[in-house]
Amino acid sequence: MRRLEGGTIGIDHGDVVLFSDFEDDGQMWRGEGPRQSRAAVQFSKAYATPPHVQVSMSMWDISNNTNIRADVQAEDITETGFTIVFRTWSDTQVARVRVAWTSFGELPSDDGWELY
Repeated sequence: MRRLEGGTIGIDHGDVVLFSDFEDDGQMWRGEGPRQSRAAVQFSKAYATPPHVQVSMSMWDISNNTNIRADVQAEDITETGFTIVFRTWSDTQVARVRVAWTSFGELPSDDGWELY
């Protein structure tokens, strides 16, 4: 469990369309084997420490001709942003994916100050 100090907690959220590969016969749609797509996300305001981030697919369009295989994660989480990573493998055909994200964590205190 993570304990949040200071009493000032921030929550940010958004949706990111990672790709739409069926339109141009892209790698996720026509490819085979391990594939991934990444998108950088910037928070609307910096957190005091790296926040907790949850990601989930809010829209996916996948062929029913193959097995559905997908993994979505938040990586490289910092105070100012993170990277959404979508992965698939084998013969799965993914036309498009949109990922929703929510972050929550400590915000810098307005009463705080730092010595340099």
